[in-house]
Amino acid sequence: MGMMQEFKTFAMRGNVVDMAVGIIVGGAFGKIVSSFVADVIMPPIGILIGGVNFSNLAITIKNATADAAAVTLNYGKFIQSIVDFIIIAFAIFIVIKSMNSLNKKEETEPASPPPPSKEETLLTEIRDILKQK
Repeated sequence: MGMMQEFKTFAMRGNVVDMAVGIIVGGAFGKIVSSFVADVIMPPIGILIGGVNFSNLAITIKNATADAAAVTLNYGKFIQSIVDFIIIAFAIFIVIKSMNSLNKKEETEPASPPPPSKEETLLTEIRDILKQK
């Protein structure tokens, strides 16, 4: 089997395609959450704590010179990233929790026992005949 055929077989398996779709949707979801945090959540929080814009919060380690830009520690963006992470982690938790509850419902349905095999049926008949004698 050629390498291209082997790769095609690997790539077309259901799990790989599902994983790729999940990664793409997850990336888009991450961008939505980042925008939500930066544009919707952080501005009101900044107003509540005194009109602070979190994206501008930084500590200057080295001032700018004519040859180089300033070196800053942007802790405001880091705080936004933490809030992004918390929201994404909570959303994933909710999805996994709902999937687990669906799996539990499927597992709790009792399965009917399989019909007895021919040997079991024959042995049961022999036992019943022996009991009658």
